[in-house]
Amino acid sequence: MAGSRTSSVRDKPQSPPSGTGVASPEWQASVTDDRDSSYRPGIGIMLLNAQGDVFIGRRADVQGEVWQMPQGGIDDRESPREAAMRELKEEIGTNNAEVIAESGRWLYYNVPEEFARKAWAGRWKGQRQKWFVMLFKGADSDIDLEGNHPEFNAWRWAPVSELTALAVSFKRQLYLDVIGEFPTIFRD
Repeated sequence: MAGSRTSSVRDKPQSPPSGTGVASPEWQASVTDDRDSSYRPGIGIMLLNAQGDVFIGRRADVQGEVWQMPQGGIDDRESPREAAMRELKEEIGTNNAEVIAESGRWLYYNVPEEFARKAWAGRWKGQRQKWFVMLFKGADSDIDLEGNHPEFNAWRWAPVSELTALAVSFKRQLYLDVIGEFPTIFRD
């Protein structure tokens, strides 16, 4: 069941933006264990419902249909797991979830230079993230996007197979890498 403030999200999945085929090499995600200080440390969350669909939110700060899984930065003296639970609560209003898997490696992705300048004053060129697969234990009605700084203006559950088509171009390879990081959970 979709949960959204806009019925069009529930009724008609939107097409990805035109001209967003394969991401250019500088936007490709990579998988590595190196800790490059030019990447913002963060976490990503693949939140699954009981049917195996993934929570995705539509970005509130971007025009158009830009969807993503919850993610965020790691605060000082915070473990990646602690950051994941905090970010989940901040972004969707609940952290009623169980961690079922954690990526064994950090996954990196670059962002367009304009985005890096605007979002981070050019401090980072992308993000390095630990990813967590979590099982949502609550009810859809527990999800509340109206936090202090809402990141999403709509949400829904989507099949894993739709993630890359719905993501912004520079996160598509990252999402493929995330799925590949958990082969025992996501099989063909």
